[in-house]
Amino acid sequence: MDLIEVFDFHKQFGTKVVHSGVNFKVRKGECLGLIGGSGTGKSVLLRSLIGLSRPDQGRILFENRDITGLSESELIEVRRKIAYVFQGGALFDSMTVYENLAYPLRAHTQLGEAEIAEKIKFQLSEFGLQGNEEVYPVNLSGGMQKRVGLARSIIMDPEVILYDEPTAGLDPFNTKRIQEMILQMKAKGRTSILVTHDMPVAFAVCDRIAMLMNGRIEAIGSVDEMEEKSNHLILQFVQGEIR
Repeated sequence: MDLIEVFDFHKQFGTKVVHSGVNFKVRKGECLGLIGGSGTGKSVLLRSLIGLSRPDQGRILFENRDITGLSESELIEVRRKIAYVFQGGALFDSMTVYENLAYPLRAHTQLGEAEIAEKIKFQLSEFGLQGNEEVYPVNLSGGMQKRVGLARSIIMDPEVILYDEPTAGLDPFNTKRIQEMILQMKAKGRTSILVTHDMPVAFAVCDRIAMLMNGRIEAIGSVDEMEEKSNHLILQFVQGEIR
C-alpha cells in the first residue's frame, strides 16, 4: 500500500528551476532514502510533504488525499500524522528538554500534566536521555540535541517521520545512535523518508533509495539494486563525483 505519492512535482525559486517533474511513492512501513547533491532540493520536497512549501505544479497525496491545496488549518491534521525531524534539532533554546517535549503535547492534545509527564519520561528513557529533563539545549552536545529533536518529533506518535540529514556533523558514535533510533522507529512500523549524504546509514536503514538529480528522480530501487556497482549514478555519488 502506498502511503505517500508525489506526482509531476515542479518547483522553482525566481529563475532557478529546482524540480522539473519529480515522481515517487512511499509504501506504508518502509524507509525511503532520498539522496542527491547539495542544492538538488531534497529538503524542499520534505517541507512540501507537510505544507511548509508548495509545488508550482503537481500533486502530493497522503493517504490518497491531495494535500497541495489544503489550508493552514487543514494542514494541522496532516502535521499531526507526519513528523519532521529538522537537521539541527530545531529545539527552543529558552525551554528545557522537558518543556521542549511537552510543547507539542500541550498545544495539540487534551492530555493532563500527569499524562504528559509520563509520556516524556517514557520517550526520554527510550532514547537514553533520562536525567536531562531540566537541561537547556545549549548545554547539550550536538548528538544529544538531535536525539532530543527526534524524541520531540515522534512524541505525538506520528504515522510518518521525515528525517532531514539527521546524522550531519555527528561523530561515528552519535551517528550510530541515530541510526539505531531510526531502525527502532522502523521496527515499530513507522513509514519514513531519510534525506542524507551518509550512504552507510542509508544502506543500513533504508528499504529503497531514490536518487534526485537534474530536477527529477533519476534512479530508484532497493538497497541491493542501488549497491550494485553497475548503477553508475549511485557509484559516482558514493565516490564523491556528484555533489
